[in-house]
Amino acid sequence: MTDSKYFTTTKKGEIFELKAELNSDKKEKKKEAVKKVIASMTVGKDVSALFPDVVNCMQTDNLELKKLVYLYLMNYAKSQPDMAIMAVNTFVKDCEDPNPLIRALAVRTMGCIRVDKITEYLCEPLRKCLKDEDPYVRKTAAVCVAKLHDINAQLVEDQGFLDTLKDLISDSNPMVVANAVAALSEIAESHPSSNLLDLNPQSINKLLTALNECTEWGQIFILDCLANYTPKDDREAQSICERVTPRLSHANSAVVLSAVKVLMKFMEMLSKDLDYYGTLLKKLAPPLVTLLSAEPELQYVALRNINLIVQKRPEILKHEMKVFFVKYNDPIYVKLEKLDIMIRLASQANIAQVLAELKEYATEVDVDFVRKAVRAIGRCAIKVEQSAERCVSTLLDLIQTKVNYVVQEAIVVIKDIFRKYPNKYESVIATLCENLDSLDEPEARAAMIWIVGEYAERIDNADELLESFLEGFHDESTQVQLQLLTAIVKLFLKKPTETQELVQQVLSLATQDSDNPDLRDRGYIYWRLLSTDPVAAKEVVLAEKPLISEETDLIEPTLLDELICYIGTLASVYHKPPSAFVEGGRGVVHKSLPPRTASNESTESPETAPAGAPSGEQPDVIPTQGDLLGDLLNLDLGPPVSGPPLATSSVQMGAVDLLGGGLDSLMGDEPEGIGGPNFVAPPAAAVPANLGATMGSGLSDLFDLTSGVGTLSGSYVAPKAVWLPAMKAKGLEISGTFTRQVGSISMDLQLTNKALQVMTDFAIQFNRNSFGLAPAAPLQVHAPLSPNQTVEISLPLNTVGSVMKMEPLNNLQVAVKNNIDVFYFSTLYPLHILFVEDGKMDRQMFLATWKDIPNENEAQFQIRDCPLNAEAGRPGGNKNAGSTGEWAHKALFILFAPR
Repeated sequence: MTDSKYFTTTKKGEIFELKAELNSDKKEKKKEAVKKVIASMTVGKDVSALFPDVVNCMQTDNLELKKLVYLYLMNYAKSQPDMAIMAVNTFVKDCEDPNPLIRALAVRTMGCIRVDKITEYLCEPLRKCLKDEDPYVRKTAAVCVAKLHDINAQLVEDQGFLDTLKDLISDSNPMVVANAVAALSEIAESHPSSNLLDLNPQSINKLLTALNECTEWGQIFILDCLANYTPKDDREAQSICERVTPRLSHANSAVVLSAVKVLMKFMEMLSKDLDYYGTLLKKLAPPLVTLLSAEPELQYVALRNINLIVQKRPEILKHEMKVFFVKYNDPIYVKLEKLDIMIRLASQANIAQVLAELKEYATEVDVDFVRKAVRAIGRCAIKVEQSAERCVSTLLDLIQTKVNYVVQEAIVVIKDIFRKYPNKYESVIATLCENLDSLDEPEARAAMIWIVGEYAERIDNADELLESFLEGFHDESTQVQLQLLTAIVKLFLKKPTETQELVQQVLSLATQDSDNPDLRDRGYIYWRLLSTDPVAAKEVVLAEKPLISEETDLIEPTLLDELICYIGTLASVYHKPPSAFVEGGRGVVHKSLPPRTASNESTESPETAPAGAPSGEQPDVIPTQGDLLGDLLNLDLGPPVSGPPLATSSVQMGAVDLLGGGLDSLMGDEPEGIGGPNFVAPPAAAVPANLGATMGSGLSDLFDLTSGVGTLSGSYVAPKAVWLPAMKAKGLEISGTFTRQVGSISMDLQLTNKALQVMTDFAIQFNRNSFGLAPAAPLQVHAPLSPNQTVEISLPLNTVGSVMKMEPLNNLQVAVKNNIDVFYFSTLYPLHILFVEDGKMDRQMFLATWKDIPNENEAQFQIRDCPLNAEAGRPGGNKNAGSTGEWAHKALFILFAPR
């Protein structure tokens, strides 16, 4: 008979009967009673009243009974801490039992009892078990250290258990090594700043030796530990890769993914010219393909990881397209992932095969899958130019099926194809217009309206088509309304005599009858442009559009590198860094791929930071959107406020909306006199009147540093440093420095285009900062920035922007926009650019400011062996030289105090 009988009883008064049985002299009866207690505990009954009786059963040689009692103790010790101490003596005694199973069982149970009063008694038995002769006991004790550290970290450090744990990495038994690594990794996660796993070539060699002999979970712990190590050169990286490669053939998928993670990281350090590099690429493909023969859930996890791998190194699976073809019985979530990877692997060599598959998928019954398949055909056209004609032909065939949702998706993707290849496939517009009445989804209607507006001169009845949409203007979604407004304005600019009434109607609907602020604003902009300068309106509205990029859904390179470091974890499934979904951020460490070594840097793109730049001077690129992006989105993105006079010509200023849809270029050229608010330019710059005056004594010349100097020269200018590397900004590299010349502050920038496309429409915005630094003029890049071109710009600054204390005080957070994206970075500006050259201060203002400084901010010290003249101690009255240090300290505080 099985143990299920213990779960079937429903008798009343059971606790009393169990109490009697637990105190029985017969061992069998006692064991039966403990089994009944555990069964009751398992189904949720409260049997804590039996705690003392169960603890009395610990004194037994029967291993099964002892395990049951320990199980009960782990469950109820927290609710009965005072009584749990009764069991301590038995634990200590069991830790010295001749049977290693009992020793290990005792130390494991003590580690699981999370009661502070017991932990101090646990230290001595744990110390003995860590040095036990039996490896089973040692491996159990290693895990117990991690549990104890979670309860009382200080106790573990004081008792020296961490050092003992580090020693276990050199243990002769591979399972002990694996558990020691697991325990240290667990502790290191809760204390990211501590360098517990101090890995070196010797310890790495020991881990690799243990890797071949330990269990599959032990292998995962060791592989994850190896992934956190950075080899000193490419030869060591290759050596590690060679010893990890056999793990790719393991039956456990978690081991395979952990091995892939290690190899993907260390491949960064290998030169692509090496024969071994090519061999490694070939070895990585089969295990990834094998993962796709598992259950659907495992397939999905594997596909999400493969998606990252293909984005980083598409050459690994470029010959494996067929394994990603969809099977009829795949769940929808697997189908969609396979489809995504198929597009990423599409190339000129396999595009015919891919298109044949996608056309087949477009006839499936699953609507979501069909939509994705149709979109995928459009993505193929944009990615592989040679296939565009075939893709358009396939889309037209699908439109002829007259299936509503297929037609609508096809129109959406054809709009993107028109953007990518202008004036090439416009012959299909007539076919699209035939299906106008069947469109009922906002995205498809907006796409069709865009096509009609963009190619209005080629469509005879374009005004009639757009007027048909206008009849139900207020019932349309915002997306359609905005597109309809723009399309009719385009039509008016192309055929002004025929459509004047239509454009007035849509402008009236958008501005007077709509309560949507976006629609109203765009309507007013168009209205003002058309009423004041139709030529300028034509240049703005009908301007040549930038070509859309090949891949719009690629993960940003910095994030992709971080996610590669998390292959085989939840982060690689969510495609988000752990900090995005781990509450509180405990144990979350930002990881990145190792830097390339000198031997292979030349084979890569030149987007890396200069090798000679000292690490301490490299500004941080803002990595997350949590702090800075939220701030920048809340900024007042209006015209910069006029500030102190600048030594530059006057500049007509407009609203610069870094995150908007092109308002920066439109408003910047708006002439005065247009109805509504005018955008006021800052006053013309002038040289400060007192620039040439000689400096007097007193506060302006505190230490007589400028005696005899009649005019001011420019202050020290630091050499330009790379503020935003090209790899972080899609090919845009920004270097710069700050200067102060003749009373004006400037940010001297050097913009380099390392991408393959032209960059235009530059704009810049500062976040609030300690001293209110803000651009005093727009970022003027007069000509498009071509690939491999560099341009130098001097951006005038003022100090009348919004103020917020930063950490450190001179931290400046910057957003730069161009036609590709908005990029964020931070840098530190030198404080001397804020100091006026003559240093003069009104006597009364000085005295008032002096009195406002709290006494606790005053520090006194003496300057010895320093000759001073008679005026050195006089801010405006007589002071003896002995207090000069105190006075200077206060004066400096005034200069550095944030507003």
